[in-house]
Amino acid sequence: MRSMSIRVTGCTRAQGTCGSRNVFFGVAPQNGLCMTTAGTVVDGKLKGRNGAQDTRVRKRGVDGRVRSFEEIPHTGKNGWVNLLKFWREGCFKQLHKHMERTFNALGPIYREHVGTHGSVNIMLPSDIGELFRSEGLHPQRMTLQPWATHRETRQHSKGVFLKNGEEWRADRLLLNKEVMMTAAVKRFLPLLDEVARDFCQMLQARVEREGRGEKGNRSLTIDPSPDLFRFALEASCHVLYGERIGLFSSSPSLESQKFIWAVEQMLATTPPLLYLPHRLLLRIGATLWTQHATAWDHIFSHADARIQRGYQRLSSSQGQESKPGEAGGRYTGVLGQLMEKGQLSLDLIKANITELMAGGVDTTAVPLQFALFELGRNPEVQEKVRQQVRTSWAQAGGDPQKALQGAPLLKGAIKEILRLYPVGITVQRMPVKDIVLQNYHVPAGTMVHVCLYPLGRSAEVFEDPQRFDPGRWGSGREAGQRGEGSGFRSLSFGFGARQCVGRRIAENEMQLLLMHILLSFHISVSSTEDIKTTYTLILQPETPPRITFSKL
Repeated sequence: MRSMSIRVTGCTRAQGTCGSRNVFFGVAPQNGLCMTTAGTVVDGKLKGRNGAQDTRVRKRGVDGRVRSFEEIPHTGKNGWVNLLKFWREGCFKQLHKHMERTFNALGPIYREHVGTHGSVNIMLPSDIGELFRSEGLHPQRMTLQPWATHRETRQHSKGVFLKNGEEWRADRLLLNKEVMMTAAVKRFLPLLDEVARDFCQMLQARVEREGRGEKGNRSLTIDPSPDLFRFALEASCHVLYGERIGLFSSSPSLESQKFIWAVEQMLATTPPLLYLPHRLLLRIGATLWTQHATAWDHIFSHADARIQRGYQRLSSSQGQESKPGEAGGRYTGVLGQLMEKGQLSLDLIKANITELMAGGVDTTAVPLQFALFELGRNPEVQEKVRQQVRTSWAQAGGDPQKALQGAPLLKGAIKEILRLYPVGITVQRMPVKDIVLQNYHVPAGTMVHVCLYPLGRSAEVFEDPQRFDPGRWGSGREAGQRGEGSGFRSLSFGFGARQCVGRRIAENEMQLLLMHILLSFHISVSSTEDIKTTYTLILQPETPPRITFSKL
């Protein structure tokens, strides 16, 4: 007899075809019903808490029996046929929309096999909670094999993003102390605030120089994306390396421009390599692989030069009395902290700093584009956030941490942006034990994707999901959220022990920049039409929105 403790969700749903709408995206079925029950599966039968067969769960007429993995709805069993279909229909660039359409057609769980990659896809918080409870001590997510192959062929060490098991856990615990803990945030927050202030001063000067209107009250309409990329790189370098690289000057360095290009090239070439035999492409010298590897080589070269300079600064300051990670009383960044403590080898420090750099530019610059657009087309929301920011800033006395704590709508605005436009469109886990999702058996070791774009826009989960409403994330507020469970709705940074290691840097970086922009400018847009989006390992606008900055 095989037994396991589980939490089972049963849900009857509206049937539909690809592109239709059902209960999960705003149109309720005639007989919609969702319920959850705790119990145990014994020989395929669902038992209640007292051991009796539980009759409350029904799934397509099968009384009390958990359905097999093979019965999970799927998009086609032949991975290579599906891959060809993906290429032909342009699904790689619209993967988020493909997921939304497929949930509409098949319901809240489905299987997909594309090329060499297979997964079970889910989107409801109750199922995500069950997955989280089965992730184990060493959570495993999808390994980006093209990245891992680059490290192996170039003989680079791997950072925590590409590691698993006890090796991952040991390194991650050391990194958490420098980038996740409250004390670490307190150290690097002033650095982020400095870069955000400088960005706004640069923007003010540009508006005054190039804008229209009377002096001191001018407006300028621009595509801010190039400036936001420079801001993200400048802020990341300041926190990670403890030094500014001068990207706000009139002529930023060629080295930094090449780094931004390399990150974009790396992101663009990763998705197709996930579904193809990339080692074969490596052996035959395929153009796609060469482009990917060259991009990573530039990223590592940029990081290596910065790390060498950081090492020289740290060496020259030895012998002076200062706190760990500080040279002459000045915070030397995450790099200085790690080097000073010496608990990670120099190779591992380089691997992790490089991953943080590569993952810290587009993933903050792009959400900031969406944030400026949404605030611009929702002027009432913008004004509410601004008033709260003004009050908090005045009371904080120049302390950025206090200013952010007093402006919860600012944090809510970032959460709303990442709900509507998640940077990474999935969070992945491999359960360490067999589980049941939507009354289907999912074996241990199955790759399960939590699909964030459909989750964030689901009427089953959020009230009026298309509305940009930072207030829906207010403390203790239940309005604006629906469905079972209280958590697992804001997941753009992942969840649990394996959530994004750069989360605290990114959250504070985005909030501080928006805070200073709102204190200095009114934001508007010429068109309130929805932005068309595309996917290149991260979700981004097809065309960056143009924003009008008017000096206050």
